[in-house]
Formats: sequence, structure tokens, C-alpha cells
Amino acid sequence: MSAQLAARYGYGLSPQFDPPAGAAGWIDLLGAADPGLAFPGPDREAAIDAMTAFLEAIRLERRNNNAATRRARRNASRASLRFVFDGVRTALIRAAHVPAPLHDRLTEFWQDHFTVEVTPVRLRAWVPLMTANAIRPHVAGRFADMLKAVVTHPAMLLYLDQATAVGPNSPVGQRTGRGLNENLAREVLELHTLGVDGPYTQDDVRQLAELFTGLHADHSGFRFRPNMAEPGYETVLGVRYGAGPRARFSDIDAVLDDLARHPATALHIARKLAVHFISDQPDPRLIADLAHSFRDSDGDLNVVTAVLIDHPLGQDSFGAKAKRPMDYILSGVRALAPPADRLTALSNTDLRNLFDRPMQAMGQTYRRAPGPDGWPEATEAWITPQGLAARIGWAMAAPVAFRRDLPDPREFVTTALGPLASEATKLAARAAETRWEGIGLVLSAPEFNRR
Repeated sequence: MSAQLAARYGYGLSPQFDPPAGAAGWIDLLGAADPGLAFPGPDREAAIDAMTAFLEAIRLERRNNNAATRRARRNASRASLRFVFDGVRTALIRAAHVPAPLHDRLTEFWQDHFTVEVTPVRLRAWVPLMTANAIRPHVAGRFADMLKAVVTHPAMLLYLDQATAVGPNSPVGQRTGRGLNENLAREVLELHTLGVDGPYTQDDVRQLAELFTGLHADHSGFRFRPNMAEPGYETVLGVRYGAGPRARFSDIDAVLDDLARHPATALHIARKLAVHFISDQPDPRLIADLAHSFRDSDGDLNVVTAVLIDHPLGQDSFGAKAKRPMDYILSGVRALAPPADRLTALSNTDLRNLFDRPMQAMGQTYRRAPGPDGWPEATEAWITPQGLAARIGWAMAAPVAFRRDLPDPREFVTTALGPLASEATKLAARAAETRWEGIGLVLSAPEFNRR
């Protein structure tokens, strides 16, 4: 059971750490300090500066496309990529050197949940990368707090053009003629709270967009600007927010609280959790129990996640999910356990060859989901002939790329898979002619590709 839970709620087994003992051990992690914070990610302020510079370079090139603006855009793009690769290094180090990376797995899930439609495609990597610092502190807290942190994050406001949205009847709107942008309101209702089939209308989208006017951000961070906000009141899902002639941020705070505790949100979140962690077709009783715990706890994700981990309907379903390419690579690095200084020293070229390009060949591009609903969950999206060939290629290259001193494959099959290893995989590890081939066969085994 411990090996199954490690594959499902972490990145699998590690030769350095014993997995938590049963469901209770994983649940205890929810109330503990986040061990991943020992390995901080990219500097937030510097990353926002690079992001803002890249956006400005794109705008300048669109207004005046010449050699100078194209060169400036390329330089800004290269500068921004440094922070993307810093994020990759951090992910690799945490996967290998955090005793039980539950917070990392939950952060990945919620980053995917808060995926947004961003163009150009290159910028899609930035929203989940930048909003991670808003999501991570709340993965075992209240969903409403996470929702507010993401909605008001500069990356979300800048990329969805909310920072330039203006209430038509606001002082700025009347002076400039600028108006609403419904991007953020639509994604909050459709993707982040009620769900695509949720009980809202186009009028709810517009009213929420009016309520969101005044949310502003630049490289210095988030602030609320009443002179850009639509005055008066707006009605969302039959509830009136705002009253006086001057808009208030407290009304935005209130509508996000109400959306977070809506029954449709509880069901939407429950279904996504069950599908992601347990099965492509989870038992409806599991979804109902998760939704019930969400509603009864006022969206306390500590409570909801504990129900998920401990639920009888999720205990005996190992192998029902295929690891996505990123999860697969991180699981492989965890099993190989390269020293942290070796991972830190990887160059951007190394990361392209060992992480970015193999992951793309497997069917997933780092931080660039194909649409605003995130990455597909279905097994058939990932277990394809081309994807399997890429996984085998990575499995055979990874041992010598990440480790100088390779373990005996007969030991590695136990440290990497424990009781999950099939007799066929154990036999392949014993019969391999070289250590790297034996380890590669373990990493490419069917049971290593599942969770």
C-alpha cells in the first residue's frame, strides 16, 4: 500500500527515503510544514520584471515591426527563458530530495486547474510558473484563499488583460472610452469554480467582469484602482454586490467567497480530484463524498484531500492512471536520486536534452497546456506508440545522464518499485548485460509508467 500511495500522491519510491506509513502517514503531511520550501524556486520579483519586459517587447514589435524591435523581443524572450529553466531545476531537485513530495503533487494539480488561455503560446509557460507561489501555500488550506490569491496575481491579471480592463461608467472609462474584458470572469466561472456546465449565464459573466474592473497589476504587484472600476452594483448568480457610487475591493472578495462555496464548485473540484488522482472513470460515490466534504468544511482542502487519500474506493486502484510525461520524468529522477549539486549544475542545454525535448516527444510541453482546461487526463492521451517510444528512449539515456555511480539493477528494481515490481520486470533487471540497461528496463516497465 505504501508504494501505491507514493506513486499516486508523490513521485514514487526513492532509495533515500522511506515512504509515509499508509494513508495516515500521507494525511499527516497535510498539516506539516512544506518540505519543498527548502528548495526555493525562481525569484518572484525578478521573474515578474522579466515577464513584464517580454510583454512590452511583444507590444512594441506589433506596433512597429522592424529589426530593432524584433531583436529586443528575442533578447527579452531569452531572458525570460532563464526563469523557466530555473523552475525545471527546482522541480527536479524537489522530486529527488523531498522526503514525501505531496505538496509538489498537489501544487501541480492546482496549477493545472488554474490553467488559462494565453497567447502567444510561449507565454503559457509563465502563468503556472508565476502563480505557483500563490497556489502552494494554500494546497492544504481553504480553496477560497487559493482562488483569491490566483485571481489577484499579477501574472493572471496581465496575461488575461484584466489589468487594462475598465468599467465603462468609471472615471477612466468615461474619459478614455475603454471598456470591459471578460476573459478573467469567464475562466473563473467556467474553469476555476462552477465548471463548464455550471449554473451561470452570459449575463453572470458580464456582471462578474464589471465587478472585476479595478483589479490592476504591473511589475510592482497587485493593487485595486477604484477609478477604473464600474460604479454601482452587479448581480452574479442572483446575488447583488456593491452599492455606493465608489467601487470597493471587498465586493470582489465577497463574490469569490460565494463562488468558492457554491455547490457546483464543490462538485466540479471533487470530480477533478477523483479523475486526476484515482481513475479516469471514478466511482460516483467517491465524487459525492469528496463534494460533501468540500461543502461541509467550507472548502477546506486539508479535509477534502484527507478524504481522498483515505477513501476505500481509492485504495485498491493502482495502475488505473498513466503518469503524464512530466510526472514520469520526475518519478524517474526520484528513483535515480542524483545528488542535488548535480541537478543544480545542469545547464539550460542539459535541461532541454534531458527534460524539455523528451517530454515533448512523450506528448507534453512544459507548462504549456493545449487549452484553458489544462492537460488531458485520459490514459489514451499519454500511452501512445510515439509516446511509449519516447519514454523508453528517455529511460535508457537517463541513468548515465543523471548518475555517475549506477546501482545494481537487482537492487534498483526494489528501491524504484518495491512490491509493485512484476516478476517480468525483476527478471529483466537480473538478466540485463549492463547496469544502465537494467536500470533503463526498470524505468520503462509498465508498472513504472502507471500510478
